[in-house]
Amino acid sequence: MDIRDLLEEIAATYKQHLGTGGGVYAQDLLRQVPSLVAQAVPGGFEARGYGGKGGAAHTPWIGVFDPGITKDPKEGLYLAYIFAADLKSVTLTLQQGVTKLAGSYGDGQKLRDYLSFRAEKLLGGLPAELVADWSVSPAFNCKVDRPRAYEAGSVVARRYELSALPTEAELREDLWYLVEILQLAADVEKGVSVEQAPEGFVANYVPTKHTGHKGLEGFKPKDGSDYIAHIAERTIAKSRSHEVLIEQFGPYVEARGFVPITKKQHPKDLVLRQDGVEWLVEAKTIKKHSAASAVREAVGQLFEYSHFLYEQTSKPHLLALFTEDIKAFVPYLEGLGIASVWSTPEGWAGSPSAASWGLVD
Repeated sequence: MDIRDLLEEIAATYKQHLGTGGGVYAQDLLRQVPSLVAQAVPGGFEARGYGGKGGAAHTPWIGVFDPGITKDPKEGLYLAYIFAADLKSVTLTLQQGVTKLAGSYGDGQKLRDYLSFRAEKLLGGLPAELVADWSVSPAFNCKVDRPRAYEAGSVVARRYELSALPTEAELREDLWYLVEILQLAADVEKGVSVEQAPEGFVANYVPTKHTGHKGLEGFKPKDGSDYIAHIAERTIAKSRSHEVLIEQFGPYVEARGFVPITKKQHPKDLVLRQDGVEWLVEAKTIKKHSAASAVREAVGQLFEYSHFLYEQTSKPHLLALFTEDIKAFVPYLEGLGIASVWSTPEGWAGSPSAASWGLVD
Protein backbone atom coordinates (compact mmCIF):
# COMPACT_ATOMS: atom_id res chain seq x y z
CA MET A 1 0.00 0.00 0.00
CA ASP A 2 1.29 3.48 -0.77
CA ILE A 3 1.95 5.94 2.05
CA ARG A 4 -0.46 8.40 0.47
CA ASP A 5 -3.31 5.89 0.23
CA LEU A 6 -2.75 4.77 3.82
CA LEU A 7 -2.82 8.32 5.21
CA GLU A 8 -5.99 9.13 3.29
CA GLU A 9 -7.70 5.90 4.36
CA ILE A 10 -6.94 6.41 8.04
CA ALA A 11 -8.10 10.03 7.96
CA ALA A 12 -11.35 9.03 6.24
CA THR A 13 -12.23 6.12 8.54
CA TYR A 14 -10.75 6.82 11.99
CA LYS A 15 -13.43 7.22 14.67
CA GLN A 16 -12.20 7.70 18.21
CA HIS A 17 -15.53 6.77 19.79
CA LEU A 18 -15.36 3.27 18.27
CA GLY A 19 -12.41 2.35 20.51
CA THR A 20 -9.49 0.08 19.66
CA GLY A 21 -11.03 -3.38 19.43
CA GLY A 22 -10.74 -5.86 16.59
CA GLY A 23 -13.14 -5.19 13.76
CA VAL A 24 -12.76 -1.42 14.05
CA TYR A 25 -11.58 -0.74 10.51
CA ALA A 26 -9.11 2.12 11.09
CA GLN A 27 -7.63 0.41 14.14
CA ASP A 28 -7.18 -2.82 12.18
CA LEU A 29 -5.52 -0.79 9.44
CA LEU A 30 -3.11 0.76 11.94
CA ARG A 31 -2.24 -2.68 13.29
CA GLN A 32 -1.44 -3.84 9.75
CA VAL A 33 0.93 -0.95 9.04
CA PRO A 34 4.16 -3.05 9.30
CA SER A 35 3.15 -5.14 6.28
CA LEU A 36 1.17 -2.48 4.42
CA VAL A 37 4.02 -0.01 3.91
CA ALA A 38 7.06 -2.26 4.14
CA GLN A 39 7.90 -1.54 0.51
CA ALA A 40 7.75 2.23 1.00
CA VAL A 41 10.16 2.72 3.93
CA PRO A 42 13.97 2.56 3.66
CA GLY A 43 15.55 -0.86 4.02
CA GLY A 44 16.13 -1.86 7.64
CA PHE A 45 13.50 0.56 8.98
CA GLU A 46 10.29 -0.55 10.67
CA ALA A 47 6.85 1.09 10.52
CA ARG A 48 4.08 0.60 13.10
CA GLY A 49 0.67 2.17 13.61
CA TYR A 50 -0.73 3.45 16.90
CA GLY A 51 -4.38 4.08 17.64
CA GLY A 52 -4.27 3.92 21.42
CA LYS A 53 -4.46 1.27 24.14
CA GLY A 54 -7.70 0.83 25.97
CA GLY A 55 -9.22 4.08 24.81
CA ALA A 56 -8.60 5.25 21.27
CA ALA A 57 -6.01 7.98 20.75
CA HIS A 58 -7.11 11.53 20.00
CA THR A 59 -4.28 11.77 17.47
CA PRO A 60 -3.49 8.42 15.82
CA TRP A 61 -0.05 8.06 14.32
CA ILE A 62 2.34 5.90 12.34
CA GLY A 63 5.90 5.53 13.62
CA VAL A 64 8.94 4.87 11.42
CA PHE A 65 11.87 3.49 13.42
CA ASP A 66 15.57 2.94 12.82
CA PRO A 67 16.27 -0.11 15.04
CA GLY A 68 19.84 1.12 15.43
CA ILE A 69 18.45 4.18 17.25
CA THR A 70 15.27 2.93 18.90
CA LYS A 71 12.38 0.57 18.25
CA ASP A 72 10.44 1.90 21.24
CA PRO A 73 8.48 5.16 20.92
CA LYS A 74 8.69 5.56 24.67
CA GLU A 75 12.29 6.77 24.37
CA GLY A 76 14.89 7.91 21.86
CA LEU A 77 14.32 9.51 18.48
CA TYR A 78 12.06 8.27 15.72
CA LEU A 79 9.90 9.53 12.85
CA ALA A 80 6.12 9.73 12.96
CA TYR A 81 3.14 10.69 10.84
CA ILE A 82 0.84 12.20 13.48
CA PHE A 83 -2.75 13.07 12.59
CA ALA A 84 -4.37 16.20 13.98
CA ALA A 85 -7.37 15.53 16.20
CA ASP A 86 -9.73 16.88 13.52
CA LEU A 87 -8.12 14.53 10.94
CA LYS A 88 -7.71 17.39 8.49
CA SER A 89 -3.92 17.27 8.48
CA VAL A 90 -1.06 14.89 9.20
CA THR A 91 2.46 15.93 10.17
CA LEU A 92 5.68 14.08 9.44
CA THR A 93 7.87 14.82 12.44
CA LEU A 94 11.17 13.85 14.03
CA GLN A 95 9.97 12.99 17.53
CA GLN A 96 11.49 12.53 20.95
CA GLY A 97 10.17 9.61 22.99
CA VAL A 98 7.75 10.94 25.60
CA THR A 99 6.47 8.14 27.83
CA LYS A 100 9.59 7.41 29.90
CA LEU A 101 10.27 11.13 30.35
CA ALA A 102 6.79 11.53 31.81
CA GLY A 103 7.97 9.41 34.73
CA SER A 104 10.42 12.19 35.66
CA TYR A 105 8.57 15.30 34.56
CA GLY A 106 4.89 14.38 34.69
CA ASP A 107 2.50 14.89 31.78
CA GLY A 108 1.99 18.63 31.94
CA GLN A 109 3.83 21.88 31.34
CA LYS A 110 7.09 20.75 32.95
CA LEU A 111 7.39 17.88 30.48
CA ARG A 112 6.54 20.15 27.55
CA ASP A 113 9.14 22.69 28.66
CA TYR A 114 11.78 19.98 28.87
CA LEU A 115 10.90 18.57 25.44
CA SER A 116 10.83 22.00 23.80
CA PHE A 117 14.18 22.98 25.30
CA ARG A 118 15.78 19.70 24.27
CA ALA A 119 14.27 19.89 20.77
CA GLU A 120 15.82 23.32 20.36
CA LYS A 121 19.25 21.97 21.31
CA LEU A 122 18.93 19.01 18.96
CA LEU A 123 17.86 21.28 16.13
CA GLY A 124 20.81 23.58 16.82
CA GLY A 125 23.20 20.67 16.35
CA LEU A 126 21.92 19.85 12.86
CA PRO A 127 23.28 21.38 9.63
CA ALA A 128 21.16 24.48 9.04
CA GLU A 129 20.95 23.89 5.29
CA LEU A 130 19.46 20.42 5.81
CA VAL A 131 16.60 21.57 8.04
CA ALA A 132 15.87 24.96 6.48
CA ASP A 133 12.51 23.80 5.08
CA TRP A 134 11.54 21.66 8.08
CA SER A 135 10.93 24.33 10.71
CA VAL A 136 7.17 23.76 11.11
CA SER A 137 5.91 23.59 14.69
CA PRO A 138 3.21 20.90 14.78
CA ALA A 139 -0.31 21.80 15.84
CA PHE A 140 -2.53 18.78 16.50
CA ASN A 141 -5.60 20.79 17.58
CA CYS A 142 -6.01 18.92 20.83
CA LYS A 143 -5.81 20.02 24.48
CA VAL A 144 -5.01 16.54 25.80
CA ASP A 145 -1.57 16.17 27.41
CA ARG A 146 -0.07 13.54 25.12
CA PRO A 147 -0.71 15.31 21.78
CA ARG A 148 0.58 18.53 23.34
CA ALA A 149 3.72 16.64 24.38
CA TYR A 150 4.12 15.47 20.77
CA GLU A 151 3.96 19.10 19.68
CA ALA A 152 6.66 20.06 22.18
CA GLY A 153 8.81 17.01 21.38
CA SER A 154 9.05 17.65 17.65
CA VAL A 155 12.56 18.55 16.45
CA VAL A 156 11.65 19.22 12.81
CA ALA A 157 8.41 18.63 10.94
CA ARG A 158 6.40 19.03 7.75
CA ARG A 159 2.62 19.38 7.76
CA TYR A 160 0.37 17.98 5.02
CA GLU A 161 -3.26 18.91 4.51
CA LEU A 162 -5.25 15.71 3.92
CA SER A 163 -7.32 17.49 1.28
CA ALA A 164 -4.19 18.26 -0.74
CA LEU A 165 -1.62 15.56 -0.03
CA PRO A 166 1.55 15.58 -2.15
CA THR A 167 2.16 12.78 -4.63
CA GLU A 168 3.42 9.42 -3.41
CA ALA A 169 6.85 10.19 -4.87
CA GLU A 170 7.04 13.47 -2.95
CA LEU A 171 5.94 11.81 0.29
CA ARG A 172 8.61 9.14 -0.07
CA GLU A 173 11.30 11.67 -0.84
CA ASP A 174 10.32 13.63 2.28
CA LEU A 175 10.44 10.45 4.36
CA TRP A 176 13.85 9.37 3.06
CA TYR A 177 15.15 12.90 3.52
CA LEU A 178 13.99 12.96 7.13
CA VAL A 179 15.68 9.60 7.67
CA GLU A 180 19.00 11.37 7.08
CA ILE A 181 18.06 14.07 9.58
CA LEU A 182 17.01 11.42 12.11
CA GLN A 183 20.38 9.70 11.89
CA LEU A 184 22.26 12.97 12.24
CA ALA A 185 20.05 13.99 15.18
CA ALA A 186 20.75 10.68 16.92
CA ASP A 187 24.45 11.53 16.75
CA VAL A 188 23.80 15.05 18.08
CA GLU A 189 21.71 13.59 20.88
CA LYS A 190 24.75 11.81 22.27
CA GLY A 191 26.30 15.18 23.09
CA VAL A 192 23.20 16.80 24.59
CA SER A 193 22.69 16.73 28.34
CA VAL A 194 19.76 18.70 29.75
CA GLU A 195 19.42 19.35 33.46
CA GLN A 196 17.00 21.26 35.61
CA ALA A 197 18.29 24.38 37.36
CA PRO A 198 16.62 27.06 39.49
CA GLU A 199 16.32 29.31 36.43
CA GLY A 200 14.92 26.51 34.25
CA PHE A 201 16.56 23.91 32.05
CA VAL A 202 20.21 24.14 31.00
CA ALA A 203 22.22 22.14 28.46
CA ASN A 204 25.94 21.46 28.21
CA TYR A 205 25.99 20.99 24.44
CA VAL A 206 27.47 23.59 22.09
CA PRO A 207 26.03 23.22 18.55
CA THR A 208 28.51 22.67 15.74
CA LYS A 209 28.58 25.44 13.18
CA HIS A 210 27.81 24.42 9.61
CA THR A 211 28.51 26.45 6.51
CA GLY A 212 26.77 26.22 3.17
CA HIS A 213 28.43 25.79 -0.21
CA LYS A 214 28.23 28.70 -2.62
CA GLY A 215 27.68 27.16 -6.02
CA LEU A 216 25.18 26.76 -8.81
CA GLU A 217 21.52 27.37 -8.01
CA GLY A 218 20.17 24.11 -6.62
CA PHE A 219 23.65 22.59 -6.74
CA LYS A 220 25.18 22.54 -3.30
CA PRO A 221 27.65 19.69 -2.75
CA LYS A 222 28.56 18.75 0.76
CA ASP A 223 31.74 20.12 2.27
CA GLY A 224 34.76 18.54 0.55
CA SER A 225 36.53 17.97 3.85
CA ASP A 226 36.59 14.49 5.36
CA TYR A 227 33.49 13.88 7.44
CA ILE A 228 31.64 11.12 9.22
CA ALA A 229 28.19 9.99 8.13
CA HIS A 230 26.30 7.89 10.68
CA ILE A 231 24.00 5.41 8.97
CA ALA A 232 21.98 2.90 11.02
CA GLU A 233 24.44 1.01 13.24
CA ARG A 234 27.43 1.63 10.99
CA THR A 235 29.77 4.59 10.83
CA ILE A 236 31.09 5.24 7.35
CA ALA A 237 33.99 7.59 6.71
CA LYS A 238 33.34 9.36 3.44
CA SER A 239 36.46 10.75 1.82
CA ARG A 240 37.01 14.18 0.39
CA SER A 241 37.30 12.78 -3.15
CA HIS A 242 33.63 11.72 -3.22
CA GLU A 243 32.35 15.23 -2.67
CA VAL A 244 34.99 16.84 -4.86
CA LEU A 245 33.98 14.46 -7.66
CA ILE A 246 30.39 15.76 -7.51
CA GLU A 247 31.52 19.36 -7.12
CA GLN A 248 33.68 19.15 -10.25
CA PHE A 249 31.17 17.22 -12.34
CA GLY A 250 28.29 19.65 -11.70
CA PRO A 251 29.71 22.69 -13.53
CA TYR A 252 31.00 20.41 -16.30
CA VAL A 253 27.56 18.99 -17.14
CA GLU A 254 25.92 22.38 -16.72
CA ALA A 255 28.15 23.65 -19.52
CA ARG A 256 26.83 20.77 -21.64
CA GLY A 257 23.22 21.83 -21.18
CA PHE A 258 22.20 19.81 -18.12
CA VAL A 259 20.88 21.19 -14.83
CA PRO A 260 22.77 19.58 -11.88
CA ILE A 261 20.86 19.49 -8.60
CA THR A 262 21.97 18.26 -5.19
CA LYS A 263 19.93 20.55 -2.96
CA LYS A 264 16.99 18.75 -1.28
CA GLN A 265 17.80 15.54 -3.15
CA HIS A 266 19.09 13.38 -0.31
CA PRO A 267 19.65 10.43 -0.26
CA LYS A 268 20.43 10.83 -3.95
CA ASP A 269 23.96 12.09 -4.64
CA LEU A 270 22.98 14.14 -7.66
CA VAL A 271 20.16 14.62 -10.16
CA LEU A 272 20.55 15.95 -13.69
CA ARG A 273 17.67 17.41 -15.67
CA GLN A 274 17.33 18.43 -19.30
CA ASP A 275 14.16 19.12 -21.29
CA GLY A 276 11.92 17.32 -18.81
CA VAL A 277 14.16 14.23 -18.61
CA GLU A 278 15.87 13.21 -15.35
CA TRP A 279 19.10 11.35 -14.66
CA LEU A 280 19.73 9.78 -11.25
CA VAL A 281 23.45 9.92 -10.45
CA GLU A 282 25.37 7.91 -7.87
CA ALA A 283 28.98 8.98 -7.31
CA LYS A 284 31.63 6.54 -6.10
CA THR A 285 35.28 6.81 -5.16
CA ILE A 286 37.50 4.01 -6.47
CA LYS A 287 40.07 2.95 -3.89
CA LYS A 288 43.44 1.40 -4.76
CA HIS A 289 42.43 1.23 -8.43
CA SER A 290 39.96 -1.59 -7.70
CA ALA A 291 36.55 -0.73 -9.12
CA ALA A 292 34.61 -3.85 -8.09
CA SER A 293 33.21 -2.66 -4.76
CA ALA A 294 32.47 0.85 -6.05
CA VAL A 295 30.57 -0.55 -9.04
CA ARG A 296 28.67 -2.97 -6.81
CA GLU A 297 27.61 -0.20 -4.45
CA ALA A 298 26.59 2.08 -7.32
CA VAL A 299 24.40 -0.61 -8.88
CA GLY A 300 22.66 -1.36 -5.59
CA GLN A 301 21.94 2.25 -4.73
CA LEU A 302 20.82 3.27 -8.21
CA PHE A 303 18.31 0.43 -8.42
CA GLU A 304 17.15 0.95 -4.82
CA TYR A 305 16.55 4.68 -5.23
CA SER A 306 14.98 4.24 -8.66
CA HIS A 307 12.55 1.67 -7.24
CA PHE A 308 11.59 3.38 -3.99
CA LEU A 309 11.79 7.06 -4.91
CA TYR A 310 10.41 6.93 -8.46
CA GLU A 311 7.75 4.25 -8.10
CA GLN A 312 4.93 6.68 -8.85
CA THR A 313 6.73 8.71 -11.53
CA SER A 314 8.63 8.11 -14.73
CA LYS A 315 11.80 6.16 -14.07
CA PRO A 316 14.99 8.22 -14.45
CA HIS A 317 17.99 7.35 -16.56
CA LEU A 318 20.69 5.83 -14.34
CA LEU A 319 24.24 7.15 -14.25
CA ALA A 320 27.19 5.98 -12.16
CA LEU A 321 29.98 8.52 -11.67
CA PHE A 322 33.50 7.42 -10.74
CA THR A 323 36.84 8.95 -9.84
CA GLU A 324 38.66 6.86 -12.46
CA ASP A 325 38.17 4.51 -15.42
CA ILE A 326 36.20 1.38 -14.48
CA LYS A 327 37.45 -0.53 -17.55
CA ALA A 328 35.80 -3.97 -17.88
CA PHE A 329 32.83 -2.87 -15.78
CA VAL A 330 31.65 -0.42 -18.49
CA PRO A 331 29.84 -3.07 -20.61
CA TYR A 332 28.58 -4.74 -17.45
CA LEU A 333 26.83 -1.52 -16.38
CA GLU A 334 25.61 -0.85 -19.91
CA GLY A 335 23.97 -4.27 -19.88
CA LEU A 336 22.10 -3.27 -16.72
CA GLY A 337 20.92 -0.04 -18.30
CA ILE A 338 23.34 2.08 -16.28
CA ALA A 339 25.56 4.62 -18.01
CA SER A 340 28.95 5.46 -16.54
CA VAL A 341 31.20 8.52 -16.53
CA TRP A 342 34.63 8.82 -14.94
CA SER A 343 37.24 11.46 -14.32
CA THR A 344 40.43 11.49 -16.41
CA PRO A 345 43.53 13.70 -16.35
CA GLU A 346 42.17 15.38 -19.48
CA GLY A 347 38.62 15.83 -18.20
CA TRP A 348 35.79 13.30 -18.44
CA ALA A 349 35.13 10.08 -20.36
CA GLY A 350 32.21 7.69 -20.37
CA SER A 351 30.25 4.77 -21.72
CA PRO A 352 28.40 4.63 -25.06
CA SER A 353 25.04 5.57 -23.53
CA ALA A 354 26.62 8.48 -21.65
CA ALA A 355 28.03 9.70 -24.97
CA SER A 356 24.66 9.27 -26.69
CA TRP A 357 23.07 11.54 -24.10
CA GLY A 358 25.75 14.19 -24.58
CA LEU A 359 27.32 13.74 -21.17
CA VAL A 360 30.71 13.09 -22.73
CA ASP A 361 32.15 13.32 -26.23
